[in-house]
Amino acid sequence: MPRLQVRSVMKRFGIPSYLLDYNSAWNPLLRVGLGIQEVCKNEINGIFRDPLHPSGTRRNKTMIDVKVLEKYGARRLELKKDEFIFYEGDDALHYFQVLTGSVKMVTNSSQGQEFIQGIFGANNSFGEPPLFSGFKYPSGAVALEPTVLMRLPKEKFFQLLKENFEIHLNLDQVLCQRLKYKSLVLSEISFSDPEHRIMTLLNYLKKEGANAGKAEKYQVPFTRQQIADMTGLRVETVIRAVKKLEDENKLKIVGHKIQL
Repeated sequence: MPRLQVRSVMKRFGIPSYLLDYNSAWNPLLRVGLGIQEVCKNEINGIFRDPLHPSGTRRNKTMIDVKVLEKYGARRLELKKDEFIFYEGDDALHYFQVLTGSVKMVTNSSQGQEFIQGIFGANNSFGEPPLFSGFKYPSGAVALEPTVLMRLPKEKFFQLLKENFEIHLNLDQVLCQRLKYKSLVLSEISFSDPEHRIMTLLNYLKKEGANAGKAEKYQVPFTRQQIADMTGLRVETVIRAVKKLEDENKLKIVGHKIQL
């Protein structure tokens, strides 16, 4: 697919140019003629399932096999709870993948309010876009609990992608899914009443979660505070809204956990 045509397709689907720009001379999507169009169209149609669910739940196989990461020079990084991996405004110099524990990416308003951009658990990677386009991290990343990461230098990460098409393609699918999450969910929760914001988020998580399509109840893996941080609400507002939604039989509270 010609470069200009790929750019046109990316623009139509709302895909950022960094997916093409980070080293298009060897980008396998261009070399094999697959094109970003089919990747993102299939993702939007639900054919591809995101191995990096926003909840941090493991959906599929490991993002990149640990042995492959080690082959290219990745090292383990052990973190304590609340320890930062990088801060908003830092240069992006490494690829990160969670082995154990969990990480949240956050931004903070001028008033000090925290907004969670995503929570990533075992086998999930995070913070890739700045690697491709050279901009600084727009969010910080902090360990939610004792956590072990794999950390791979940027240049070695590019070499890995260049030499492993399937890994490269999988990453492109994941980035498409993240864009879908941003466009379909965050646009709604930015302008709606608290109950609608919360139900939009929870319904998305249920639909895309590990038990998607199964009959059993979905138990939300987040605290009220985390839901507040993901929807831009105060925790007190979330508590009141969840109680109202329970009274309206839109969700259930079982052992202090939210179920749909």
